[in-house]
Amino acid sequence: MASYLEIADDEKGHELDLFCVPRHYENDLEKVIIPHGLIMDRTERLARDIIRDMGGHHIVALCVLKGGYKFFADLLDYIKALNQNSDKSVPLTVDFIRVKSYCNDKSTDNVKVIGGDELSNLSGKNVLIVEDIVETGRTMQTLLSLLSECNPKMVKVVSLLVKRTPRSSGYRPDYIGFEVPDSFLVGYALDYNEYFRDLSHICILNDQAKEKYKV
Repeated sequence: MASYLEIADDEKGHELDLFCVPRHYENDLEKVIIPHGLIMDRTERLARDIIRDMGGHHIVALCVLKGGYKFFADLLDYIKALNQNSDKSVPLTVDFIRVKSYCNDKSTDNVKVIGGDELSNLSGKNVLIVEDIVETGRTMQTLLSLLSECNPKMVKVVSLLVKRTPRSSGYRPDYIGFEVPDSFLVGYALDYNEYFRDLSHICILNDQAKEKYKV
């Protein structure tokens, strides 16, 4: 079972004024729940674990857009550093796919996969899917089902966050950064209707902001 850092349901978090938060978001957030520095430290360890397990093979890193782009970039930077500073290195190439399953703050059963036509190029490859957050798990199960039709050699999934929720299908990624409460989280490229991607820390969105940015 994947190891992870657990953020408890009763985690008090951190006051916003202790961190650099864009002024245009100051009234939209309850608290900082995972500071940027902690995200980076955990990402560095995930990179080491991935290289340990997959380092004998060429890896195709598949970024799940849009929310996964920041985690993807930082994770690959750490993998690149390991490649440059160890006796063993692994060839690494990248690809991108977009998956959409949210309407406002709700994860829906209607999963849209954009870019799936190019997945045929992953046949026989060792694939690392990089995701920002797993909530119900249905989005990732849909993507894995689609990917299996392309006959990759190996598929591993790393998700920065996994949410504790009664709506979960029971799916768990191979690598997990943090297990988090069933709150709506934004920041570090996690969005609410495209807002908050420009926030460095992971924060809890307040109810007023859900109405303010609702589509």
